[in-house]
Amino acid sequence: MTYAIVESGGKQYRAVPGETIEVDRLSKQIGDSVTLDVLLLADGDQVFVGAPYVKDAVVEASVVAQVKAPKVLSFKYTPKKRIRRRRGHRQEYTRLQIHEVKVEG
Repeated sequence: MTYAIVESGGKQYRAVPGETIEVDRLSKQIGDSVTLDVLLLADGDQVFVGAPYVKDAVVEASVVAQVKAPKVLSFKYTPKKRIRRRRGHRQEYTRLQIHEVKVEG
C-alpha cells in the first residue's frame, strides 16, 4: 500500500490515493488541482524520508469542498461581578481528494 505524509498549513497529513483529507482552508475554488510536497513516502516495505522533502515526489489532489467544523463555544464567567463573555468559533477547512502520489525516477 502506497501512502505519503504531506504538509499543509504547518500540519502533517497522511495521504492515501483515493481518499480525502481535510486541511486548513486554502484559497482555491472547487475543482482546482493542488500539489503537495512529500515529507515521507512509503511503498510496501520501502520507506523514503525526505530532508525535509522527498526529491521528485509530489501528491496530486483536487479541491472537493470548502467546509466548516461544528461551532465551539467558550464562556468566561466571573462570579459576583456580572461579567460573562460568550464567544463562538467555527474553523474552516478545505476537503481534498487525493488522486495519486507521483514519483519521478
